[in-house]
Amino acid sequence: ARLTPCARLRERHASASGALSTPPPPFASRAHPHVTMASVTAVAGAPVAAPASLRRRHRGAAALRLAPRPVASQRRGMSVRAMGSSFGRMFRVTTFGESHGGGVGCVVDGVPPKLELTREELQFELDRRRPGQSRITTPRNEEDSCEILSGVGLDGITLGTPIAVLVRNKDHRSQDYGEIAVAYRPSHADATYDMKYGVRAIAGGGRSSARETIGRVAAGAIAKKILERIAGTEILAYVSQVKDVVATGVNHETFTMDDVEANIARCPDADSADRMIEAIDKVRVKGDSCGGVVTCVVRGCPRGLGAPVFDKLEADLAKAMLSLPATKGFEIGSGFEGVNTTGKEHNDEFYMDPKTGIRTRTNRSGGIQGGISNGEIIELKIAFKPTSTITQPQNTVNRDGVDVELKAKGRHDPCVVPRAVPMVESMVALVLVDHLMMQYAQCNLLGQEDYSNLVLGNMKTLYDPAFIGGDGKSGGEMSTKDMSAAFSED
Repeated sequence: ARLTPCARLRERHASASGALSTPPPPFASRAHPHVTMASVTAVAGAPVAAPASLRRRHRGAAALRLAPRPVASQRRGMSVRAMGSSFGRMFRVTTFGESHGGGVGCVVDGVPPKLELTREELQFELDRRRPGQSRITTPRNEEDSCEILSGVGLDGITLGTPIAVLVRNKDHRSQDYGEIAVAYRPSHADATYDMKYGVRAIAGGGRSSARETIGRVAAGAIAKKILERIAGTEILAYVSQVKDVVATGVNHETFTMDDVEANIARCPDADSADRMIEAIDKVRVKGDSCGGVVTCVVRGCPRGLGAPVFDKLEADLAKAMLSLPATKGFEIGSGFEGVNTTGKEHNDEFYMDPKTGIRTRTNRSGGIQGGISNGEIIELKIAFKPTSTITQPQNTVNRDGVDVELKAKGRHDPCVVPRAVPMVESMVALVLVDHLMMQYAQCNLLGQEDYSNLVLGNMKTLYDPAFIGGDGKSGGEMSTKDMSAAFSED
């Protein structure tokens, strides 16, 4: 192959310095210059001695070294992050753990300091998604008791540092997964995990298990509290469809969480809930499963959330929803039904409300227009497919590429949607609080009358004469004496 002058220089350099030439990988293009260990070392940033021929041309220099070159991620301003396990920008959540490992949880970065937060608030949401709640959920009996490992002070106030939450796994039966150690469950992630990684956590499905969502729900509890405190935002989801049973009579402006939690189907309409439970029982006793739809509404969403063009609010909501296990569809507002209308029929006309200001007479946009929230109720739907792990025999293929029959064991939800309700709420909360923080950082930075906290810091007793030497009460902080006493008591 004919070499370019640069390639010949690298070859001469490698020969003079004793570096070993490395052959290109099999997928590399022959058109690319040959790669040497010397050039790789130079790219990595380590100084490499120049060939003797070059040193002779530059006798005036003490020693000539090749200038270190930044790696690609440095040149392009990119950073490496947890691949696929982190979500959000300013309010950032990373989940960890496998279904049958030591535990699962999350690390939440970007939580504002001075937020009152208790373990019980997180536990309330985790109990809503906990397995073993009823006959129409998985019988796996986990307490899902959470531990807050960091980020919250002794007085129950967030510190502004990462909050780590851990839930230990206790009731796992790895022996139930012997059959799927080599045989792939149809429509499950078993095969694609092997295709991607060449290895997978067989017991419990590893990261593909819905148990991974524990970290999301714990983080969502924090996000919910911030949204409620700042804007009075309320996020409620419910099961709106199971199989072919569609809920009726649910008023999105008035239904409550108590209405949702009143039955095991998590449907606010009691009659619809009974028919849903019956539909789930029919497939459950046969060792089969069914899917459904979760509808989520957001009341009191701040206006102006969303960043066109690639970070539109509904775009981030869609990604959040479709990142949940078993999701296959997403709609917002009129969704796919909107194609059956004309522009005149679909447009939400504006009017002025004497109490709240600008409103829309209808809400076919689902509370978002142009990728930005308009203050109306956000309405979205998420479709969940039937659980892929069933006890009925199915044809499949094993890891050796042989056709086999599989009858899976284990404990699995016959329908995932009742337990998916808190998962959906949590992911919506994570999206909204992330956008709320971005909105404040960009659009509320200028135009403030007082920037003292931003410029001088958040501890006024260190710079403001009105607070120096005081008891701290007027500043909303615990006094030095009280803080010392509380610390000693804890």
